[in-house]
Amino acid sequence: MSEKKMTSSRRHHLKSLMLSIAANWLANEKTELVKIKEAYMEENCPRPSLSGDQASLMETCKKLHALIDKIDEERYDAEAKVVKTDKEIDDLKIKVVDLAGVKKPALKKVRMSADAMLKALLGSKHTVNMDLRANLKQVKKEVKEEPAEAVGDWRKNIEDKADRKKMFETS
Repeated sequence: MSEKKMTSSRRHHLKSLMLSIAANWLANEKTELVKIKEAYMEENCPRPSLSGDQASLMETCKKLHALIDKIDEERYDAEAKVVKTDKEIDDLKIKVVDLAGVKKPALKKVRMSADAMLKALLGSKHTVNMDLRANLKQVKKEVKEEPAEAVGDWRKNIEDKADRKKMFETS
């Protein structure tokens, strides 16, 4: 089932045909809208008879103003209803989001050094260089160091220990 590819000239020809048909449809739609508006105006707003005296013309104007006021009130009511329903729609959208909740992504295990953790917590501006092993070595060195007075001569320490040993043996 080998499907032949459409040539570009054929494709352009079909595209131009579709565009011309769509343009004709749009033009027909515009003329139909104009005809519908004219029919509505003929039906609901008959042409005023301008023959007559000034009193009848004033009466006609008053009727027209009353109709205009009535239509404005209906338009205002419809607009208020639309605004109210828009607010309700927004509230319902917010409720849907609240009910669905925001899905949080699964946390990944990450191996981080202490320096990287501190940079992440404090921000990149604060550079804290914390070498834990170096600090431990310094603590051990401080503990091992003894005052110079206690060291003394090693021979003296040995003699003191020998005297103690003799004390235990003689008794």
